[in-house]
Amino acid sequence: MEGTNHTQVTEFVLLGFSHGQPFLFALFLAIYLATLLGNSATFSLVSLDPHLHNPMYFFLSHLSCLDLCYSSVTVPKILANTLRQQATISYRGCLAQAFFLMWCAGAECALLAVMAYDRYAAVCQPLHYAQAMSRSTCAMAAAGCWLWGLLDSAVHTLLAAQLSFCGAAKLQHIFCDVPPLLGAACSNTHPNELALHVSSIFVGLSPFLLVVISYLCILATVLGMPLATSRRKAFSTCSAHLLVVILYFVAANLNYNRPSSGYSPAAGTLVSVLYCIISPMLNPLIYSLRNQEVWEALRKVVRVSGTPSSSGNNA
Repeated sequence: MEGTNHTQVTEFVLLGFSHGQPFLFALFLAIYLATLLGNSATFSLVSLDPHLHNPMYFFLSHLSCLDLCYSSVTVPKILANTLRQQATISYRGCLAQAFFLMWCAGAECALLAVMAYDRYAAVCQPLHYAQAMSRSTCAMAAAGCWLWGLLDSAVHTLLAAQLSFCGAAKLQHIFCDVPPLLGAACSNTHPNELALHVSSIFVGLSPFLLVVISYLCILATVLGMPLATSRRKAFSTCSAHLLVVILYFVAANLNYNRPSSGYSPAAGTLVSVLYCIISPMLNPLIYSLRNQEVWEALRKVVRVSGTPSSSGNNA
């Protein structure tokens, strides 16, 4: 028994790579830089402009922070491994990466549901919006999202830490996550799989249903608007939000609640890349940079930074 104990594993080999991939390095680097730029800009603008100090942008700033963490958990290690002869990650580093990855995933699922409810309250119940989304309520909701993701991640990581790995520890992936760990384990994985199925219902499916119901109610209200231009603008915004949310939830559910057979490692890697790396890059474009208020805040920052100081003018 001692010879197969998981503590004997010091590192994992990531088989999703083949050495010498300058194109992949350039691609992931471009995606990462775009993610950092877009989410950092959103977070900074919301913090600096008082006109954006409302519930919608408060939650957007938390989404930007989450997406920055999301990408930074995985992409820097991916970039390093694309340049190595053999892609590896230490055992403790693997568990840490899986822990922070699932923390971000669980928190973002909850946050997207809260953001959808915020929009529902603003559009469908405008008279009660200030009371429903007060400053204290928003703060508790945001803290609850982070805590929800933390608790979910802690459960899965503790279960993953009990797994045993026999022989060469190889993961069919480009970064560490719980499903690849289960595929490489030689011990009983039924508790881990059961936890993933339960989590997919409470952490994945339930928030997704809340998002869909909220946006359906919003669209029903939008269709009742008297002005065609208002309907067209609101419908464009809601449909873009819903499309990104569906992409995220479907990809995440496929990753953590995948069928036991008929699901190739390459498909698993692609699905993971969609919601862990591509989605954080797209969120600023969909939620923030298509918004006129954000562009106005950006123009103000540019004007202020480009205006000479009064002391310089007097001189």
